[in-house]
Order: sequence, then C-alpha cells, then structure tokens
Amino acid sequence: MRLWDAGTGAQLAVLEGHTDAVSDVAWSPDGTRLASAGWDDTVRLWDAGTGAQLAVLEGHTNCVSVAWSPDGGRLASGSADGTVRVWDTATGAVRAVLDGHTDLVSSMVWSPDGTRLASGC
Repeated sequence: MRLWDAGTGAQLAVLEGHTDAVSDVAWSPDGTRLASAGWDDTVRLWDAGTGAQLAVLEGHTNCVSVAWSPDGGRLASGSADGTVRVWDTATGAVRAVLDGHTDLVSSMVWSPDGTRLASGC
C-alpha cells in the first residue's frame, strides 16, 4: 500500500504487511489511522503519521473490505465469506459477527450517529 501527498504527487510511505493484494483502504474519521483490507483475509490498522502497523485483524476467510464508524471506535469489515465483522479499534476484539449474506459483501456504510450499519452484497 502506498501513501501519497495529493497536492504534490510525492510518495510519502510504503506500508508493507499484506501477503496478497490490497482490496480496500479507508481513513479513520480523525485522519490518524488507516485501515487496509486484503485478499490475504486480513484487516490491518496503520498509524497514518508514521506508517507503523498497529494491528492485524483476522477471522475472515476470503477477500475483505472496510468501513470506519463515525467515532473511529469501531471498524466494519465485509468479506466474500458472506459475513460482516465489527471490530473494536482500540483492542482489536471482534464485537459482532453479522451473517445472512449469501455472497461477497462489497459495501458497508455506518449511519451518521454510528448506531446502525448497512451492508450490501
């Protein structure tokens, strides 16, 4: 994964850790962290300032996508395994596993107040 300066086009950092293609990337609401999701079935949290890897979130069994909650305290990950996982971003613990989809969960969005999550398959 590469981090760029959008104004100058300069490459700021290369964030390495995924062992297969990165399928999705999202900024935390406060801009201090990044979440990346990959074909290696993991979600990784990164410090946006230093590029340091903060956590590896594991549990999915297929390609993953990500969406931050409005307060940055939770991260939703959707997968081709048909599940959505809600993670606590401070501890890396799974708060919930949501199932019911029969195919790839390709999109997720939080309600503005962070009390609901919509997912699309």
